[in-house]
Amino acid sequence: MEYQYPCSHHWTTEEIIAVIHFFQAVEKAYETGIPRDEFMAQYRRFKQIVPGKAEEKKVTKEFEEVSGYSAYQVFQKAKQAEDNKTIIIKHT
Repeated sequence: MEYQYPCSHHWTTEEIIAVIHFFQAVEKAYETGIPRDEFMAQYRRFKQIVPGKAEEKKVTKEFEEVSGYSAYQVFQKAKQAEDNKTIIIKHT
């Protein structure tokens, strides 16, 4: 992909890498599918770094604007899915 992932100058290098892994998990849900448990593990780590709802919405909206991929849609599908079911989002 030809875009930059959103990040904060307040995050450590390790946190930036974890956030990028989360966004890559979102991409994977759209491109090839991702096991629910794998996505949720990435989401839980993301929430450790971005615990507030307002900041989460800001960062995921920035990501959606540059990528076209909705972290919210993937999360909603993951919440509804059975354990370790593969999550695939059809891109419209």
